[in-house]
Amino acid sequence: MTEEFCVHCGQPATGAHTACRNPRTALEPPRFCAKCARRMIVQVSPTGWVAKCSRHGEYTSEPAG
Repeated sequence: MTEEFCVHCGQPATGAHTACRNPRTALEPPRFCAKCARRMIVQVSPTGWVAKCSRHGEYTSEPAG
């Protein structure tokens, strides 16, 4: 998936956008859709997370398989 927007702050993910790229945010679930920057509904459980975009569907922390 090509990220057009940052999944942590919703700002355009350009080459200069490095504010949200640190080890701490790598462990957090996405809060914004990478395709449209809409705020997502996020549900966190002990085994992972599910994030839902109203336009682009569901993303999970579970690997596809």
